[in-house]
Amino acid sequence: MSVYGVISGKGGVGKSLVTTMLAVEGNRRGLTTAILDGDLTGPSIPKSFGLGEKPLMQRDGKIIPAVTKTGIQVVSVNLILEDPTEPVVWKGPILTSAIDQFWNETHWKNVDMTFVDMPPGTGDIAIKVMKDIPLKGIILVSTPQDLVTMIMKKAANLAKQLNVPILGLVENMSYFLCSDCGKKHEIFGESQVEKVAKELGIGTIAKIGLYPEIGKAIDEGRAEEIDTEEITPIVDRLVLEV
Repeated sequence: MSVYGVISGKGGVGKSLVTTMLAVEGNRRGLTTAILDGDLTGPSIPKSFGLGEKPLMQRDGKIIPAVTKTGIQVVSVNLILEDPTEPVVWKGPILTSAIDQFWNETHWKNVDMTFVDMPPGTGDIAIKVMKDIPLKGIILVSTPQDLVTMIMKKAANLAKQLNVPILGLVENMSYFLCSDCGKKHEIFGESQVEKVAKELGIGTIAKIGLYPEIGKAIDEGRAEEIDTEEITPIVDRLVLEV
């Protein structure tokens, strides 16, 4: 099994969306994919796939992942809570222990690619995942704004300090495609993905636009129906590691 972390350094940039798109695209290529929802205090993956009513079960002391309609395996704290809006009020040691349990005590079934949706920032969970889970590498997620790019670089520098390869950079909200005029508008500023990728020595990039239909599909638990064409350069790169 090849394992990849997806990290942003900052919240609200669409890291979970990118994680979802990577798993969906990999699955469409005939690979068995899985998601470990490592954003324990802000889990969103189950809702994206409409898994709210499929709680995790155990067999022989192992966690049995929930499985989406197309066969993507998912483990998330929101599949344990009775109420998905219940806050996870856990401190650092408990959070890292939960990551340990999700990784080591889950019965992943013949998985080719697993994506770890990591929380924003460079705190305990990010360090835990990069140090203790055998990652093939990470995928960075950013948006065009200077502030987001600056904070994302903190995550990149953490990966370099821990000797974790950076396999790709995704710029989310890169543009808006106007349905009336057909032009792309960079409403959050000029794209910086090529410049930043060159600066960080990242060879594979992708740009994802703002599409209302993607947001609607995610909200309705139809993640497996979204168009993943724009993420294909990253998946092409990751397939080489499988």
